[in-house]
Amino acid sequence: MRISVLALEGLFDTGLTTVLDALAMANRLAQWTGIRTPGFEVTLVGVRPQVHTALGLRVPVREITHTPKPDYVIVPAIADMTAETLLPALGRDDVIDALGALRSWHGTGARLAAACTGTFVLAESGLLDGSEATTTWWLSPVFRQRYPDVRLNAHRIVVPSGTMVTAGAALSHLDLALWLIRGNSPELAALVAKYLVFDSRLSQSGYVMSDHLAHSDPMVERFDRWVREHLDTTLTLDSIAEALGTSKRTLSRRLDDVLGKTPFEFIQDLRIERAVHLLKTGKSSVDQIAVQVGYADGATLRTLLRRRLGKGIRELRFRE
Repeated sequence: MRISVLALEGLFDTGLTTVLDALAMANRLAQWTGIRTPGFEVTLVGVRPQVHTALGLRVPVREITHTPKPDYVIVPAIADMTAETLLPALGRDDVIDALGALRSWHGTGARLAAACTGTFVLAESGLLDGSEATTTWWLSPVFRQRYPDVRLNAHRIVVPSGTMVTAGAALSHLDLALWLIRGNSPELAALVAKYLVFDSRLSQSGYVMSDHLAHSDPMVERFDRWVREHLDTTLTLDSIAEALGTSKRTLSRRLDDVLGKTPFEFIQDLRIERAVHLLKTGKSSVDQIAVQVGYADGATLRTLLRRRLGKGIRELRFRE
């Protein structure tokens, strides 16, 4: 499988190297173990002859015109981790040239992949319109507002959709690389993960800080603060809207625009977040914690925790 990794100026060092290391290890382990797989022919490409990582390391790129047609193009993150720096970066000349290159690759049948803020570059090309995607969790409100035609699912770590595949924040570059390896050989992907001492993750939910997302909009921030103060009570949309001096319709619309969630979904997120914190830091049982976060019984909370955290639930000790 031919893979071109598109290196843009100021790209995230770890994002680049985890992809390269995982694919190189896959090739080596396949040789050592005799696992039958096409292997990965990886080429670093750039739209400029000189490219440096965010930490100043020079990336040995080849010009796009001098490389064979790839099966996959991967766009690692650029190390602009806030909206204030990322959005202007998307208007750089080299990024604009990269958007043209992505469209050209797509037109010739190449599949496209991106992780973390690299998903913004892919979305900026317009090629994600109509597709499902994920992105780095703390920039999901910005992504949702800038690319309304992309069906954002910011909870998931890796989201394949047609000829595109996107991955979430930072170290999700490795999840993306393992997803590509798994497409050739599930056995090899499992072996690479073992050698890297890496556990597969399906969701970013366990890492999301809801209050960080809420601060991107004044009304959503007020909703977040009020709900946190009343988590142990019965909450209705009528009572919350009245307390905030707004209408149910306006409140629901703002939450959907900023977070892509209904008020009920966000309240559930906050309850689970509080419950996980209490389980990790206190000595209360699940039944006791359920009452503290607004659930009538521990059974409901246990079900929600298992559904939301999946394998990550093993990290929590259910005290009866």
